Amino acid sequence: MGPDGNFNAAQVARGLLRRSRQGALATLMVGSGDPYCSLVNVATTPDGSPLLLISRLAIHTRNALSDPRVSVMLDERRAGDPLEGARIMIGGRAEQAPAEVPEAWRRRYLDAHPGAQAFVDFKDFLFIAVQIKAVHLVAGFGRIVDLAADEVLTDLAGAEALLAAEPGIVDHMNQDHRDTMNLYATRLLGGEAGEWACVGCDPDGMDLQNGTATLRLDFPQRILTPAALRPTLRAIAERLREAT
Repeated sequence: MGPDGNFNAAQVARGLLRRSRQGALATLMVGSGDPYCSLVNVATTPDGSPLLLISRLAIHTRNALSDPRVSVMLDERRAGDPLEGARIMIGGRAEQAPAEVPEAWRRRYLDAHPGAQAFVDFKDFLFIAVQIKAVHLVAGFGRIVDLAADEVLTDLAGAEALLAAEPGIVDHMNQDHRDTMNLYATRLLGGEAGEWACVGCDPDGMDLQNGTATLRLDFPQRILTPAALRPTLRAIAERLREAT
């Protein structure tokens, strides 16, 4: 939903991109070109592109390295009929990480999936980011929207200072402001009380995680620097405390 309560397709799609931790990856079989679908764990790069850590031994990896045309489906699981939840189908191309994996890719993936620490350095595992070409959103009756990549990805222009400071921001929030993140989660985002941690920050918002539960704190305006982030987070927290 948008800030005025109206349906905002791009915001719904961006939220699913940032919150999703598993998805269905569709690739094309080497040789035959037949479709092949598999379950994968997902994180995001700083701009919101789906980020995968997959084994070269897996069929989907061999397929993606042979033909980078892929599709990813991410969905919002709900009790009852799963088709009532929002879902997005992403069409794009698989981009293999360079020999020197971007630190932001590795850190963000491990923050989202700490268990991957056990095998992230295995030689047969590699990072792949999905370069989004188009997104198809299904968010309920009458809410079926096709979106371009620039409508769902985060614009990183001018945000170099914030991106460079992201590791420190995440550490600071997790060490000194767990109570504030629990406030965001329970009073603003509809989450249950728990050990909410910050797992990512970008110009559009902050990602929170508590075990397998994930939430997205959207900022009221684009944030480009750590100096602009502090008063924004403080103002949100003060407004929530005053409302109690």
